[in-house]
This record gives sequence, structure tokens and C-alpha cells, in this order.
Amino acid sequence: MFPGAATATDHAAYVVLGAPLDASTTFEPGTRFGPRRVRHYAESFEDYDHWTDQQFTDLAVADHGDIGPTDDVAEYLSYLGGIVANYTDEGTTPLLVGGEHTVSVAGVRALDPDVFVCLDAHLDLREAYAGNQLSHATVTRHALAVADRAVVLGARSGCEAEWDRASEADVTVVEPDAVADWTPDFDGERVYCSVDIDAADPGFAPGTGTKEPFGLTPRTMHRVVRAVAPHAVGFDVVEINDRDDGQAAALAAKLLRAFVFAHADGR
Repeated sequence: MFPGAATATDHAAYVVLGAPLDASTTFEPGTRFGPRRVRHYAESFEDYDHWTDQQFTDLAVADHGDIGPTDDVAEYLSYLGGIVANYTDEGTTPLLVGGEHTVSVAGVRALDPDVFVCLDAHLDLREAYAGNQLSHATVTRHALAVADRAVVLGARSGCEAEWDRASEADVTVVEPDAVADWTPDFDGERVYCSVDIDAADPGFAPGTGTKEPFGLTPRTMHRVVRAVAPHAVGFDVVEINDRDDGQAAALAAKLLRAFVFAHADGR
């Protein structure tokens, strides 16, 4: 159970859903261990948040547990999305913990946001990668089949075709040096907030599959998540693996908690 998740799922304002998918990882695998590690490294955190003067255990957070993947990724995403939709229908805000970034597709399809906001080192705008249309490298492309626009914060990697796609009007790319000064511009729009932990510079979060140097600092990611949270209908943090000493998982857990505190404070 995620530390501080002290509420039954049928009375929850927020629900943690582990999604340990590890099917299309293209370099270093291990995202199947992400949800377990995020829960573990959250154990040492204080319950109290001084920015919002709230206790995490007072915010009606529940933990659904892990939703184990099947061999058929499309089937899994459909099933995962159905669970997310059920919670949303009950007024509960879903908090997905991956697992590879592909799990975000289920969250976006279930929640139907106007804007997909993603902290990510990669554009993820490919139509397919290695022949796989449900690769972790296609997530933003899939999100744009649902959302009106996408904002990718911290992107510094993509093929030529992805950068061409990113130049179109429905995509905004904020490169790493500019993220610290970025502010949300949502006018009543419903937002889905996705954090690929590789948005962080790998010096801060080495436990991820496709590391990209020259990334974001944890402080900048924290500020962005807190700024987006009041506008968001759902959240995920993904691409955490078991190839470090807990740095990536600790950052992921802290950002999840930051989202909950800021979202609850803004309601």
C-alpha cells in the first residue's frame, strides 16, 4: 500500500493504481518493478506538507494495488482504462504509477482531457517504434488522438519526424532551459498530467530505461507538478525501474504526493 493511503477505495478522493507494464522498453528494462519501488521509497516521507498546511493521511487517498499486465498490451490498456473510468465516475482522481509510459494511454483514453501535459525527455510522437504502435515512444501521439493539444515539458530527444510533428499548432514543446519559467495557460480546460521520470536529468533519477542528459532538476519538476495539479483530472508517474539506489522512485513518490497536496488545496 502507498504510505499514507488510509481510505477504503469506495470512499476515496484519490486512488493509486499500480500499472507494472514492461512490454516495449527499448533499452534498460525493469519498469515492472516501478510501482513496488515507488511505494517502498515513500515510506520515509513526513505526512505533513508545509506548502499547503495539509496532512497526506487527511486527503482520502486509497491504494487499489497493482493491476497486472497481460500478454496483449491493447487488451491490458482497455482493462486498465476501464478501472480508471470507474473511479472517475465515482468522483475519484486516479493516480497511475508505472510501468512504462504506455500506461498513460489508458489514463488519457479514460479521462478524455482537453490538454495532455507531460514532463518527458522524449517527444513520444512516433506513429510506431520497431513496428509497435503501442510502444512507449508513441504515447504523445496517442494522447493527441484524444486531447486537443499537448504540452511536452523538458523534451530534448526525438527523431526528425517527431520534431516535424511537434512543430504543428497542437503541440507545444518547452525545452529544458525554459521549463523553470513556464506557467500553465489553461482556461477552464481539463488537463491530464503525466510525469515520465526521465524528464529529470539522469544524475538525479538514474533508475529509468532511456536516460537523456541535460534534463530537469527535481525542484523544477516539483514546481511544475504543483502548478498543473489544480487543473488536472488525472495524474501518472512512469518509467521507473530498479537500476538505481532508489533515487528515481523517491522522486516519483514525492511528485505524486506533491500532486495530491496541490490538487486538494486547489479544489
